[in-house]
Amino acid sequence: MHGEYNDFGMPKPPALAENLADGKRMVRPDRGALLVVRIEDDAIIGDIGWHTVSYGPNSESRALNIGLALIPDARGKGYGTETQRLMGELLLDLFDIERVEASTDVENVAEQRSLEKAGFTREGVVRRAQFRAGTYHDLVTYSLVRSDLTSTDADGLDVEADSRKATRPGRT
Repeated sequence: MHGEYNDFGMPKPPALAENLADGKRMVRPDRGALLVVRIEDDAIIGDIGWHTVSYGPNSESRALNIGLALIPDARGKGYGTETQRLMGELLLDLFDIERVEASTDVENVAEQRSLEKAGFTREGVVRRAQFRAGTYHDLVTYSLVRSDLTSTDADGLDVEADSRKATRPGRT
């Protein structure tokens, strides 16, 4: 989907639905893409993808970066917030990673609000990080880490929602 914040001047890739119809695998630990479907009417309203980013040479320094695109009629209705929250939780559950991150243009205030409502924490601005629409743009970076996934039990105490947290040899 092309829009104000994802015009990279690249040729349009095949639609996700076409790739799925061709039997292509869309979910891998290092990258993937899923369709966003509105439950009320089964309409495809967007897509969300992820890819690996690395902060060091070892696998423990790997994170996943997510990106969301919604059709204009689906924006501002909470679908993006719900999708990003669910995707962050799903990726932390499925894969041996500690961090899911997302970034958006500094001027995309609606997406910044959506990420914050989804439980992501604003980390800072990455200057001139993205070349789009003929010029460089600053991005705001957000993250969701395992320890962010908490819920409150009946007594009002914080309980770690992900009790399946992966442990690695040598880690406690």
